[in-house]
Amino acid sequence: MALLQTSGLTAGYGDFQALFGVNIELGEAETVAIIGANGAGKTTLMRSIAGVLRNETSSVRFDGADIGTLTADEIVTRGVAMVPEGRRLFPSLSVEENLLIGAYGRRGGGHWTLETIYGLFPILAERRHSPGTALSGGQQQMVAIGRALMSNPRVLLCDEISLGLAPVVIKDIYRAVPAIKAAGASLIVVEQDIAQALAVADRVYCMMEGRITLSGTPDSLSRDAIHDAYFGAGQ
Repeated sequence: MALLQTSGLTAGYGDFQALFGVNIELGEAETVAIIGANGAGKTTLMRSIAGVLRNETSSVRFDGADIGTLTADEIVTRGVAMVPEGRRLFPSLSVEENLLIGAYGRRGGGHWTLETIYGLFPILAERRHSPGTALSGGQQQMVAIGRALMSNPRVLLCDEISLGLAPVVIKDIYRAVPAIKAAGASLIVVEQDIAQALAVADRVYCMMEGRITLSGTPDSLSRDAIHDAYFGAGQ
């Protein structure tokens, strides 16, 4: 049984429909990448899973229970946390205060504490008293990841965590993935960078215009198939 899955998931904003019957699955200790161009529906999918957008109750299932109608805070306490696109740090709070916000509502203990977050991203320990927005883009992304981990999630949703960052910084960010998985989390990673997605994922889904157009393991997907699923055949 999948740890997390969507079934016929539809979602939108007002009269605009962004997702059309999306089905994905995430297993225990697995990393799934979602790729696709701008406007493909990737962020809407993450927002739907995280409870930012409400859905039909059975369209999202986590750990055997329907969670499609739960609120975002209820889903966090169940064990699903999101690193949002754009990081969304609280500008009036320090690095450490931003991290502690992530532990709000957490039930029980777990691997991730301030100490283990600082072990994962040592630069944050050095900058713990600095305003979150005074950090570089890469360091802010580390804070956003750390904040989500502070809830000790079983599923971590990462929405465009490499967007706008230099390649060397992206490598530093993704170097943390094995440690996150070793601590017990499964990951869904949204990426526009196809090469990065294929490098980190156990399985890949490609989206175009709100639909899944391709899925499989990285070694089973040809470059041409990915191109057609990403841009559309004939492009």
